[in-house]
Amino acid sequence: MDWKYLFTSFDGRINRAKFWAGVGVLFAIGIVAQIIDALLGTTGESGLGIVGVIVMLASIYPALALYAKRWHDRDKSGWWSLIALIPLIGAVWLLVELGILEGTRGANQYGPDPLA
Repeated sequence: MDWKYLFTSFDGRINRAKFWAGVGVLFAIGIVAQIIDALLGTTGESGLGIVGVIVMLASIYPALALYAKRWHDRDKSGWWSLIALIPLIGAVWLLVELGILEGTRGANQYGPDPLA
């Protein structure tokens, strides 16, 4: 798997397995950041520490790149990621569309089928 392409490019398509692998990596990095904050004693009352906040902000770009490629597999624009801004409904919609539903079979306007 090309991790650089997965986290830096907004072009092309990825299947559900690559999407979940990318989400898993970002989640693991977030947990490591929380552990580092706990060890350094930089965790505040809110539960967030300096390292966690930095990692969270740095994860926005890779997460959006991941989401955009998965939206492309569903034959939709990466701008659909903005649906996550709608409280509760947006998060559920994002989970269903990107994590559960199958991508478009065959080639579409965003590239060839990643399963082909």
